Amino acid sequence: MQKQTIVLQVNSAAPMNAFVATPSNKGRYPAIIVLQEAFGVNHHIRNITEKISAEGYVAIAPELFHRTAPSGFESSYTNFESAKPHMAAITTEGLIEDLKATYEWLQENDEVISSKIAAIGFCLGGRVSFLANANFPLAAAVSYYGGSMHLMAEKARELRGPILLFWGGLDKHILPEHRDIITKALDEAKKDYINTVISYADHGFNCDERSSYSPKASLEAWAMTLAFLKNNLSQ
Repeated sequence: MQKQTIVLQVNSAAPMNAFVATPSNKGRYPAIIVLQEAFGVNHHIRNITEKISAEGYVAIAPELFHRTAPSGFESSYTNFESAKPHMAAITTEGLIEDLKATYEWLQENDEVISSKIAAIGFCLGGRVSFLANANFPLAAAVSYYGGSMHLMAEKARELRGPILLFWGGLDKHILPEHRDIITKALDEAKKDYINTVISYADHGFNCDERSSYSPKASLEAWAMTLAFLKNNLSQ
């Protein structure tokens, strides 16, 4: 696997770093945009990016806080206060610009099959994955415990590809009624989706660096994620 950090220009905003992992063998591959939690493109997100690339994808994780945080920003999972100013500063318009720069880089990459691009995100990134699917012709999207996603439920009618949703049944941040708003919007828009609530899992269950990590839930969700991506991005 080849790993590198690249710099993307986002309109008039500050340049945006992105961590990229690519299969070692030369060829053309589907691509996955990996979207961060509130804690930056940290060790966990880079590890996810590498795990995805190992499955035969070009994977890229853009630094969504690039307008307000230094390059390489990471926040501890026990220090959310340091991430709060950057979370408060992001906007839907800015996120779409960031996604556009990332998507266009993939489109121009000779190693990427341009019609086979998907997104996967966690927490903040789960919401951004939903947003990406509504604004770009993605082949699929995956959202793990996407916070505040119900506030953009009206975008369900704009989704381009099928979406796989994961929620923790013990999550006190994302309530059952929030999940219901999303699935109702998807039903009304007649969109293809898989909605998975893991009853015994909490928010952040996929991250082995969080106290809420659930090895069992993580393994089961990851197996479904890989199957979903393969089904929708296979050549």
